[in-house]
Amino acid sequence: MKIIIPMAGMGTRMRPHTLTIPKPLIPLAGKPIVQRLVEGIADIANEQIDEIAFVIGRFGEEVENKLKNIATNLNAKYSIYYQDMAMGTGHAVWCASESLKGNVVVAFADTLFYADFKLETELDGIIWAQKVKNPESFGVITTNNAGIINGFVEKPKKFVSDLAIIGIYYFKEGEKLQKHLQSLIDKDIKGNSEYQLTDVLENMRQEGIRFGVGQVNEWLDCGNKEITVETHAKVLQHNKQEKLISENAKICNSKIILPCYIGDEAVIIDSEIGPNVSVGNNTKIEKSFINNSIVQNKSNIINSKIYNSMIGNFVDVYDMTGNFSVGDYCSLKK
Repeated sequence: MKIIIPMAGMGTRMRPHTLTIPKPLIPLAGKPIVQRLVEGIADIANEQIDEIAFVIGRFGEEVENKLKNIATNLNAKYSIYYQDMAMGTGHAVWCASESLKGNVVVAFADTLFYADFKLETELDGIIWAQKVKNPESFGVITTNNAGIINGFVEKPKKFVSDLAIIGIYYFKEGEKLQKHLQSLIDKDIKGNSEYQLTDVLENMRQEGIRFGVGQVNEWLDCGNKEITVETHAKVLQHNKQEKLISENAKICNSKIILPCYIGDEAVIIDSEIGPNVSVGNNTKIEKSFINNSIVQNKSNIINSKIYNSMIGNFVDVYDMTGNFSVGDYCSLKK
């Protein structure tokens, strides 16, 4: 099985954090978002993951090496494709055409999920969906009485369904997906000025390909800072079985309220941390209270009270109280 991960977007809703790193590589409880995504797919797959193909922008060698390590850790081949212009979801998947062969899962990298089933690969395809309150903001599906998908609509202006596509798709024959993507590009068929994957899915359905509906226990978004902080808390709660507090962390005269992640060589002195907090490697926290927040690597938080926050790498926070979103290499002082 192959996994295709489109992740070329700029992540503008997550700035300032995405000014220095692509959004899918932001760590949640010590692991990048995209790593948690591919591990989740591997958990439900009934077969070995042979290849993970990442569709990215020109992010540089350091980012590509991190992605290579994610694939290698799953004993999978690593491939990189570039999407130099944002031309829609269909175009993003088309960029990985060479890898669209055999069993394929396509998963957009700002989505996490939790499920307790194994992938049923006898179907032609599976589209994962979940009921939402604002279907006009999503691509949605409609189904017949047998649960087979009978329609795809991208961001419907009038209500047709509240089953939103969450951004994870299975195709039994990747070659058929590639053929329809190529036709979309060749014929220059666009919706809302972009090449839409939902148009491809509808064309495949009309050709006779039968798609079932996949359901997950929980769908987690990482679209902006507030939602990512919420998702981070749920990731901690779901992964209590992981080793979340490093043996190399130094914790002195402090209270840790679980669940929390504390990285290697972190130093926590005279502080209260948690619940739902990640503290990155080599970060120092002293005389502070932190809850429901993400603090990345090599930062210093001194004499502060922080909640519902995202703090980047190499950040200094002194004598501050509040809800913050601070990117890398910044300083906050009273």
